[in-house]
Amino acid sequence: MLIYPATHSSCSVTDSMTETSVRTHTKADYVWTTIRIALGWVFLWAFLDKLLGLGFATTRANAWINGGSPTFGFLSFGTAGPFAGIFQAMAGNTVVDWLFMLGMLGIGVSLILGVAVRIGAYAGIAMMALMFLATLLPENNPIIDDHIVYAVALYGVAVTRHTQALSLERAWANLPVVRNHPALQ
Repeated sequence: MLIYPATHSSCSVTDSMTETSVRTHTKADYVWTTIRIALGWVFLWAFLDKLLGLGFATTRANAWINGGSPTFGFLSFGTAGPFAGIFQAMAGNTVVDWLFMLGMLGIGVSLILGVAVRIGAYAGIAMMALMFLATLLPENNPIIDDHIVYAVALYGVAVTRHTQALSLERAWANLPVVRNHPALQ
């Protein structure tokens, strides 16, 4: 059983154990924790594969560290629908490559560690919305595809972040910069 203080106070671990109000995690908390970590791994894995060319979606020759563009293939050949021309024009752009890769890394690390989860989840929702628009209308289901399902799950992670287990959120929330800028939570 994991015990946490009921509020985001600056008390130490030993002080939190003596508080009268404690939080034990429910099964639902562990489900959302599992979803958070799994989604984080989806983003982090995509980052690592595109960075190193692990041979899954990206070959070693096309890896970012070997001079490849992480956005060129998808934006050039995977886009469809009314916005395809806009996305195709961004293919291989250095700024777009950097934003995409930093986004995947940040979202993945945020969700796996459980820090800045709200920011990571909302950034993930934005990325999923852009990817959905890039493929509008999807082939298999014109309304709900995996990008929409991921976005809905990310929203659930964002709104349940305080109840999740296996998170560094409490330590993150106690950092002076985070206490001074609550939006970083």
